[in-house]
Amino acid sequence: MLANIFEQTLPIEHPVLRFLLILVIILLVPLFLSKIKIPSLLGLIVAGAVIGPKGIYLMERDSGIILSGTAGLLYIMFLAGLEIDLVEFKKNSVKSVVFGLYTFFIPMILGILSSFYILQFSLLTSVLLASMYASHTLIAYPLISQIGVAKNKAVTITVGGTMITDTLALLVLAIIVGMTKGNLGWQFWLQMVLSLTLFGGVVLLVFPLLGRWFFKQVEESVAQYVFVLVMVFLGAVLAELAGVEAIIGAFLSGLALNRLISRTSPLMNRIEFVGSAIFIPFFLIGVGMLIDYRVFFKDLETLKVALVMIVVATSAKFIAAWLTQKTYGFSLDERRLVFGLSNAQAAATLAAVLVGYNIIIDHSPTGEPIRLLNDSVLNGTILMILFTCTIASFVAQKGAKNIALSEDTILEDEEQQRKERILIPISNQNTLHELIHLGMTLKSEKNKNGLYALNIINSHNTDAQALKKAKNLLHKAAITAASADVQLHEISRYDANVLNGITNVIREFQITDLILGLHIQQGLSDSFLGNLTEGILGKCNITTLIYKPLQPIATIRRHFIIVPPQAEKEIGFPFWLIKVWNIAKNSGATLTFYAPQAVLDFIAEVQLILPIEAELELFDDWEDFLVLARKIQKDDNLIIVLSRKDKISYHNKMKKIPHYINKYLKDTSYILIYPMQIGVGDSSHLDLKDLALIEPLEKLDEISRTIAKIFKK
Repeated sequence: MLANIFEQTLPIEHPVLRFLLILVIILLVPLFLSKIKIPSLLGLIVAGAVIGPKGIYLMERDSGIILSGTAGLLYIMFLAGLEIDLVEFKKNSVKSVVFGLYTFFIPMILGILSSFYILQFSLLTSVLLASMYASHTLIAYPLISQIGVAKNKAVTITVGGTMITDTLALLVLAIIVGMTKGNLGWQFWLQMVLSLTLFGGVVLLVFPLLGRWFFKQVEESVAQYVFVLVMVFLGAVLAELAGVEAIIGAFLSGLALNRLISRTSPLMNRIEFVGSAIFIPFFLIGVGMLIDYRVFFKDLETLKVALVMIVVATSAKFIAAWLTQKTYGFSLDERRLVFGLSNAQAAATLAAVLVGYNIIIDHSPTGEPIRLLNDSVLNGTILMILFTCTIASFVAQKGAKNIALSEDTILEDEEQQRKERILIPISNQNTLHELIHLGMTLKSEKNKNGLYALNIINSHNTDAQALKKAKNLLHKAAITAASADVQLHEISRYDANVLNGITNVIREFQITDLILGLHIQQGLSDSFLGNLTEGILGKCNITTLIYKPLQPIATIRRHFIIVPPQAEKEIGFPFWLIKVWNIAKNSGATLTFYAPQAVLDFIAEVQLILPIEAELELFDDWEDFLVLARKIQKDDNLIIVLSRKDKISYHNKMKKIPHYINKYLKDTSYILIYPMQIGVGDSSHLDLKDLALIEPLEKLDEISRTIAKIFKK
């Protein structure tokens, strides 16, 4: 075996050595380039050029590299669809269409004119070449996502526009191929319309249903991740069957699964991790292997074609970004994001040039084939890919970093992160994972170490087995949180009284929020709420949530939030509203608020600044509570904001909530929320005019800052 390894000749064919070489590149190139502030994706492309067949030929661009690269490209498009903010996407859909038309027609016009008059190509060749300029690949998207501005409106608009311009460019390619084959009749157009409609309907309507069913039935992490990969490649295959490129199918698959994969979930963390570590680097290295630096020294025709292609492609995309900036009042850095994301040429461009290169339209007198796109265009395309990817990387990185700094989206210091501390007492492994998932969904996005899991051991039980069981439960909770890159603090306590044990930990660790879980098989007893009020709710003035999960929170379609009159006057109102808002932002589910007009006015004001998928319904008579209960459907979750007795927002009907839930809503997931209130426990000195308590919210994240400022008004 050793002899086989050391006797290798170039290119390397030994599979272990090949894989080792690629892993070393993926490891070392980003580490080195980060020190000199060069985007790592550019370094991976250059590394591919160096080791590829056009470089020192360490490795062949064989089927293995092509397969891995294709998976990486589909992964980029899938992530773009998965991470897009659907509320912003819908809100800015018209802007995405406008940008998509800008970035399609401007390159088409400039491309046709330059190819026809400067390069002296035929009209058919000029149109195909122009369609290559119109398409682009979101190569800079992973970089922007890592910096933390993937939800910026400029990014959302550009991603939406990418789907439009790439689809149009690939349709132009399909039409040209049809023209060269002479089958551009009405059957061609009918088949195209029907196939695209069927494809879009299957992916956008059937995929979410299939995904929701699967995630409700299967909790095993590996199976969930493999299911996601199946959906990505199934969408890609369906796209090709419909006559468009696979990247469109991958993007639509991301949109289809967007609401089912929470931003803070372990599954999302796995998807991003594997993509960033393996799939996307393989794609970038594979693109680099196409680059041939020797074309600079071959002939003037190749250089001329390459120069025209680079200038036209870059100029056209810049003009489109500039027009978008002027049309919608974007900042300079937002224009950089638009240009950086839309300038890189790779996926659809490669598809078009290879198809055009393989179309033979005639033969020369010597018998040489005359191709629709000649060798000069093929080599010029490779140089254009290298140049546009380089420019896109630098421009996108600069814009993203400036926006991140201006919006204060960079991680806050340790002291600020400690402001939010969520305690989750656990005693049942059947509800453990969902309680942790709820905690991760509720928390501030940047709070990576604010979760605490507690297990109370009966002080009369000295059995070592009890301590071992407690440690096992806490360890499972920590693993669940760690899989989403969240640090969970494990706490075990001996106490004869569970409620006393919880209240002592709340005070010791300065807990801000408490999540209590109910067993799936048990109802909500009056004694439970009574004991809770006498214990924790009477002694600790923190936001308390009681959660009964009948299905994974990521599979919830809508959350019905019922808010009592005068809830907006409670000191804890902004605190629980932040948590509910985080549910919508992190899961993508729709929130339906049933509340008095004063509460709805406040929520509407927040929604204008931080849009989410929300419906506002007037409800101020708790006598009609059962009428609302009848509106709850399958895959809905009920959230009821309650109150301690004799407080401002208390209503007599609240004492009947356990009976209503047990009788009419036993098959529905629900969360009961007890907010902070004046005159509870150690905070009896608080007055509504004293809003010092709200100030720490403004140091957490955008949602907290916005709600706190509006509440202060």
